Amino acid sequence: MGFFDDFLSNSFSKRSVYTEEEIEKAKKMSKKNGKSFMENLVALTGKTPETQGFDMETVLQEMREQSGMAEKDIDEKIKELNDNLLHDFGVNQQNLSGLVGKAEASGYQNIKPSNMTIPQQNTALPKGEVTAKADDFDGVEDVLKKQVFGEDEFLKALVIAFKRPFILTEEPGHARNAIFLTGPEDTGKHTALYAITEELYNRKALGSPLVSPMDLANYGSSGADNVFLQDLYTALQSGADVLLFDHFDQCHVSYLAYLSELVREGSCTLKERYVLQNGQLVNVSNSFASTAVSSFSASGKYLVFVSTKGLSGLANSFGAPFINALGDVCETQKLPEESLEQVALTKWEVLKNKADSQLQFKLSAEEDLIRALGRDASAKGAGVTGILKLFDDLLKSFANLRLGDVYPKDAEGELIRDEEGVVKARFGMETVDLMTLLPAGYSGDLEEVKKEMDNIVGLEEIKKYILSLEEYYNVQKRRREEGLKASEVSKHMIFTGSPGTGKTTIARIISRYLKAIGVLSGGQLVEVSRADLVGRYVGHTAPLTNNVIRSAIGGVLFIDEAYSLYRGKDDSFGLEAIDTLVKGMEDNRDDLIVILAGYSKEMEEFMTANSGLKSRFPNIIEFPDYTGQELLEIAKITAKSKGYVLDEGVMMPLLAYFNAVQAVRASTAGNGRLVRNKIEEAILNQSRRLVAEPDADLSLLTSRDFDLTDING
Repeated sequence: MGFFDDFLSNSFSKRSVYTEEEIEKAKKMSKKNGKSFMENLVALTGKTPETQGFDMETVLQEMREQSGMAEKDIDEKIKELNDNLLHDFGVNQQNLSGLVGKAEASGYQNIKPSNMTIPQQNTALPKGEVTAKADDFDGVEDVLKKQVFGEDEFLKALVIAFKRPFILTEEPGHARNAIFLTGPEDTGKHTALYAITEELYNRKALGSPLVSPMDLANYGSSGADNVFLQDLYTALQSGADVLLFDHFDQCHVSYLAYLSELVREGSCTLKERYVLQNGQLVNVSNSFASTAVSSFSASGKYLVFVSTKGLSGLANSFGAPFINALGDVCETQKLPEESLEQVALTKWEVLKNKADSQLQFKLSAEEDLIRALGRDASAKGAGVTGILKLFDDLLKSFANLRLGDVYPKDAEGELIRDEEGVVKARFGMETVDLMTLLPAGYSGDLEEVKKEMDNIVGLEEIKKYILSLEEYYNVQKRRREEGLKASEVSKHMIFTGSPGTGKTTIARIISRYLKAIGVLSGGQLVEVSRADLVGRYVGHTAPLTNNVIRSAIGGVLFIDEAYSLYRGKDDSFGLEAIDTLVKGMEDNRDDLIVILAGYSKEMEEFMTANSGLKSRFPNIIEFPDYTGQELLEIAKITAKSKGYVLDEGVMMPLLAYFNAVQAVRASTAGNGRLVRNKIEEAILNQSRRLVAEPDADLSLLTSRDFDLTDING
């Protein structure tokens, strides 16, 4: 050690309750297990950290005398050492707080509590005073039951999980509790968590009413360490006492390791060194940086993991030691029909009150009708979510009715349902179809898409396949509405065939078509190639590919010449892009379609790049080369789109030319591209001809404008 390291170590040793041997042993332990020096010292000796006469001015005076340095040089050296030396040599937060005041009084403003291990202090929000005791949890469960129905056992377990630290004090430096909430979708897990957080804040059992969420699906691939650590640091540093981690099953395993250590050990050691700059973590290569951050602490936080995957899914991702470190596991159950009906009745009361106070409508309805609406909405919209959407839509409908100023204030309306099941409101002798008052969301024009498909030349079998998808998805929708299990088939496709056979055109139509029939939420087509997916350096590919995947969610990701992603087993960047793509397809299988396009032979080889590719692309569609007659039809359409007409005299020569080219080199001639090139060539030739024939028809392309002599290109 240097002089200052040695001096401070000896100075602390002389003035503390610890022996030099204990201090040295704790230092060695810290190097091995990554925990802070003081954590190891307390664990090793069982002695409470105390100092005896550790007066900062006295220590500084000793330093001046022993070093022989000028005071300004000592001041600069202290600024350089900053708080890290104090951390390394055993002054904990409580002891240091008193020293800071003395040091600042002596003019040493730069000495402050250490941030080697990030202290979990609120820097964003004022913290409420936590004064509650275990008895103050009485009645919390009853409050939660007013918001989450039919999950009494789950709510009881949740209250116990939050109450546990008030009965058994958590280990120093550890999270207050690590909790796993699991169970079927839409059974109130998130609702209950937010509700109990707010209620416990009101009872002064928590210092904040907020939950800090972190969606782990955003970190699905390696290479985004800085982003993950910054987000985790922000969550830990936030004013929230409760941290929520969603979708652990979609998170890359390297980031799960940090969370596992946080739960098991109370802190996680960073693999690289970081410094704080304006509240941001910045990776630094200088291992001697004076303000380097080496670990995060979960001290004082509730760490809550939420998933439908169950305890076995959690174990598969994190391992048994993580499971054993959990404080509580709370599981919801699929809501029974009576609970769903109760949710509907509760939301109806909310709707009535809002309609009365905000919209000046006096609404009524039969209780049996509300129960039936709740059952139907639940079946159509995945449990409670469907019920919430129904009553949200009803409120919007009544709001639009009020905005139209059709009925007087305090008009009395009765909610009814006609023989066809349509929900209406009856005002006296008039009835209003409430759902027609909602703004129609864009769903694409199905008939327009079908018409565009009809205008495509050839590809009859492919068009039949696409149109058959509407029938399939309509049947699955009906099954869901009737409470039956809907089958799911892979929607991903491979388009093989020669260039210019319509692969990109069909991909664009498919994206709009599936949006129009309700299969996709967005309907956009994102067209990319290898350059858009494969990075230029290590760690670049996965984030690049994930960004492309995110942009395509809700639509179709079309990768042309997809075989270029795989250039052999040594192409590590290409293989990483493929692996990332496969995972992204799995994570977003309900709202993303991937279409790969390329030559037949090359695509066969490409499918061997990843074992998961073949099973995810069962729909291989071969695009045939166009016939000469089909190319002639395409030529007419292309010329018309550019404002030209083909002369009758050029029809037979063009047909003969196209037939001859397709017979000799169909796979390389370009198919539709061949037509486009010929039309553009003819337009250029016509412009030259018109110089000599100024009175000729400007829109007519004649046989004199086409060069049809070379069929070999």
